[in-house]
Amino acid sequence: MTASANPRSWRETIATYSHPRVVKLLFLGFSAGLPFLLVFSTLSAWLREFGVTRTAIGFISWIGITYSFKFVWSPVVDRVPLPLITRWLGRRRSWMLLAQSGIGLGLLAMSFCDPRVDLWWLVVFALIVAFSSATQDIALDAFRIEATDESLQGATAATYQLGYRIAVLAAGAGALYIAEFGSWPLAYRVMAALALVGITTTLFIAEPEKRIAAGTAEREGKVADFAQRLGPMPSWLSETLVFLYGAIVCPFVDFFVRYRWHGITLLAFIGLFRLSDIAMGVMANPFYIDMGFSLQQIANVTKIYGFVLSILGALLGGALVFRVGASRLLAPSVFLIAASNLTFAWLAWLGTPDQLVLATAISIDNLVSGMAGSVFIAFLSGLTNAAYTATQYALFSSIMTLPGKVIAGYSGWIVDTLQAAASASHKFSGYALFFIYTALLGVPAFVLAIVVRRHFEKETPPS
Repeated sequence: MTASANPRSWRETIATYSHPRVVKLLFLGFSAGLPFLLVFSTLSAWLREFGVTRTAIGFISWIGITYSFKFVWSPVVDRVPLPLITRWLGRRRSWMLLAQSGIGLGLLAMSFCDPRVDLWWLVVFALIVAFSSATQDIALDAFRIEATDESLQGATAATYQLGYRIAVLAAGAGALYIAEFGSWPLAYRVMAALALVGITTTLFIAEPEKRIAAGTAEREGKVADFAQRLGPMPSWLSETLVFLYGAIVCPFVDFFVRYRWHGITLLAFIGLFRLSDIAMGVMANPFYIDMGFSLQQIANVTKIYGFVLSILGALLGGALVFRVGASRLLAPSVFLIAASNLTFAWLAWLGTPDQLVLATAISIDNLVSGMAGSVFIAFLSGLTNAAYTATQYALFSSIMTLPGKVIAGYSGWIVDTLQAAASASHKFSGYALFFIYTALLGVPAFVLAIVVRRHFEKETPPS
């Protein structure tokens, strides 16, 4: 997570992106990125167009909290085999296939709902998609970390981000185009068909080799010995105790054994890293629609500017991680994520649907988000123990989104309150104040990023 003692050349850096295992992450990243917007900002655009209130849209965004509790069932994904298909595909790919199937079927079911009369059913099916997507993330993140060594983590993070961003383009701009020229049900049916990309990839890739970190087998062996010393008990009870300890207790004990008290600082930082970004995200599309932009205009700007710059940002982030290390880039990433929200405050304060300002805001936001995403994925990957990859990474990524998702649920109410108070002076000043507020949410993460960097610099022996 720190810089290499001998900085690599740019030729070596670029060559990492052609590694076969790195390339495979492009398609898996697409599979991971496809469902997210379809239960988040794209869904909020659909709801807003059909007259659902901003406050209701904000509360419905709590569907996304599903991602923040995936650590609860991550031990099951990490350890429990699925009947028949685990023997066929392996422990990672079997869970990936099951989750990808749930995503495709859930999106298809959503396409048959009308928000005006079937809002509750739409929410239920969106929850199924979110749960399946979170489960896919658990297995896929473990697969990504286990499939490559530490030297390729920056490149795999960037390629994963590239696929993720292509999927975001499809689920964002693509869905908006289809909804504009066709219908929302058609848009979601097309997205359901795109879930086949992940299913096909999972069927053709190889299962990564299971690795056990030093000290892990010894720790789990001790609990097995302890269970035997408890005295006579049914074999199923003894096996259950050993499983629960190995699947649930050991991953968390391992983390704090390795990082001691600093583990608390790390978890707090992880939870606050994307707070600014997530808190404002759910109101982005309602904001564009209220400003007077058409779905086609939003899609055009997102496709032409945002997509290209998000890809450049992801690749830049991966290259920077390879050259200087992830921990050194954390503080700049947090600062840029928070500062990028101010460009939306600028657009809101102008009060007119200026496409050039919108393009500028989206371009800056996507460039920063892509770069910071690669940096953070590489950083989190370096924190995991290979024996507990799925559980530990699920814990990190769950904590990463939980505070933001909780706060985002109130975003519609905050905007409505600010708009009501400011309507007499400026039509969109409530939105402007909201975006400034989300930028300020990044201050605690910036402070913690500095603390985290100092810790890892102290832990790294001098060259």
